[in-house]
Amino acid sequence: MIGFQPIVPQTGYVGWRFLERTVEMQREAFEKSPELARDLEYFKENISKATTAEDLVNDRRLLKVALGAFGLEDDLNKRAYVLKALVEGTDADDSFANRMIDKRYQEFSKAFGYGNQTGARVASSDFSQSIIAPFKLQKFEVAVGETDDSMRLAMVFVREIGEIANSDGANESAWFKVMGNPPLRQVFETAFGLPKSFGLLDVDKQRDIFQDKSRTLFGDSSLAVFKESENVDKMLRTFFARQQISENSGIGAPGATALTLLRNSAAGMASFFQSRL
Repeated sequence: MIGFQPIVPQTGYVGWRFLERTVEMQREAFEKSPELARDLEYFKENISKATTAEDLVNDRRLLKVALGAFGLEDDLNKRAYVLKALVEGTDADDSFANRMIDKRYQEFSKAFGYGNQTGARVASSDFSQSIIAPFKLQKFEVAVGETDDSMRLAMVFVREIGEIANSDGANESAWFKVMGNPPLRQVFETAFGLPKSFGLLDVDKQRDIFQDKSRTLFGDSSLAVFKESENVDKMLRTFFARQQISENSGIGAPGATALTLLRNSAAGMASFFQSRL
């Protein structure tokens, strides 16, 4: 169990602004967890020994960090699935990882290189750090999500949208990157007020609708609009507003009372972080 639980004393955009102001201090406290330190030390000492995809998949402690660095820790028990993505690599257009809807697997398979012509990259001197750094960030985001998942989604959005906005395909093809990234997709679907059944539509139709919604909200269908910080902020405000409307419609649902108590208990700790700003 991780020792420090991130604090988000309020919901919505107000809670997000608190998290923004205190995130560095909270991450520092979170990363002092003995369990996290043990996981990272084990990875540093043993990843170079995982010379095949089978070695990695058969070592649960290594695989936990490897998947976690790409936001895929929930798939820790899907060993055959993970192994197939690693063994086939990403060189071939029709490889398993390249054909998957969730493009995080493509990044995961490419990073380790087991199935690619260049071979496994685990013995490179800087490899362990290239996985550990994103793992620590992803782990913090997951912990934030245990208190308020909308905050985790917002953190993923801010972390990833800049790179997409500045990509060559930001005008059109980048929308497929959004659709292939579950957390990003959820932020856009919520902010644009799209129904849960939206994902059942043809992917080209989904892209067209995303573009239409973006044009309505930002005056432009291109993801390049997120090069501007004010548009990132506008997106987050819209996302949190719609998320709160959805949550308020479920008042009295199972777990709602417990969540309220959890947030109330965080208020005292929040004042501590506020006092250190």
